[in-house]
Amino acid sequence: MSAEYSKWLIVSDIDGTLNNKLRRLPEINKTKIKEYVDNGGYFTLCSGRNLQSLTPHYKKLGIETPAMFLNGAGIYDFKTNKMLSFTGVSEETEKAILECAYLVKQAEVSIFTDDMIYHVKPKIFGYVMSAVDNLDNTVCKDFQNIPRGKWGKIIFFGLPHTLKKVLEFFNKEENKNICNAFRSSLLTVEIVAKEVDKGKATHRLAEILNIDKENIGAIGDYYNDVPMLKTVSHPACCGQAPKDIKALVEYVTCHCNNGAVADFINYIENKYIKN
Repeated sequence: MSAEYSKWLIVSDIDGTLNNKLRRLPEINKTKIKEYVDNGGYFTLCSGRNLQSLTPHYKKLGIETPAMFLNGAGIYDFKTNKMLSFTGVSEETEKAILECAYLVKQAEVSIFTDDMIYHVKPKIFGYVMSAVDNLDNTVCKDFQNIPRGKWGKIIFFGLPHTLKKVLEFFNKEENKNICNAFRSSLLTVEIVAKEVDKGKATHRLAEILNIDKENIGAIGDYYNDVPMLKTVSHPACCGQAPKDIKALVEYVTCHCNNGAVADFINYIENKYIKN
């Protein structure tokens, strides 16, 4: 074990970053992560997935560093099986979500709490999302059936023209300062609390681990990773990431299909740890 490795924290997104486009873990990533962790380095995941969905990906890696889920709304310690923190949206944001759902009726809405997914009158998207990973979920006739106070992440599903209306709603002056709203794919807009993003969660975890902010590296591939990439000292993105994300980072790795996380760890080792 190297003392230099123990000073470093590397954080990775899952879909399109740790995993390839077929949602499979490249063996080169698994091997390199194990080598890095065996040398004393801290490695973990920060994903928009909920805790149930993130867990099998985490456990494949054989790591022990707490992981971040729902885009940083929650931090969970698998070693002690304890939630270290969880931040839901405000009551004001809950009301804004109800108003947006009423105004943009074409959008499907799913609410993620710390331990459940609630689909409100799902048609296609919510069912598909839950089925792909066999996730626990509850179907609701309306929002009144959803417990308040722990809405960690809200997804609006729809076609691009529908999601444009959702973003316009949350970009209004009265709404833009109460929560974070962003595109997470062509068919989704996600909402989290104003004080929640992957960057803030990563720095919170670094404080827990007593890692200096200069020794944090992070890798992602899409716009929900931007807060993390903008705030860590050593940001990287995968080779297939959009051009404007590539412009934000220190290092552009290979395509995620070819082992982007292994590429990034090699970069950090060769440029900073082994020098």
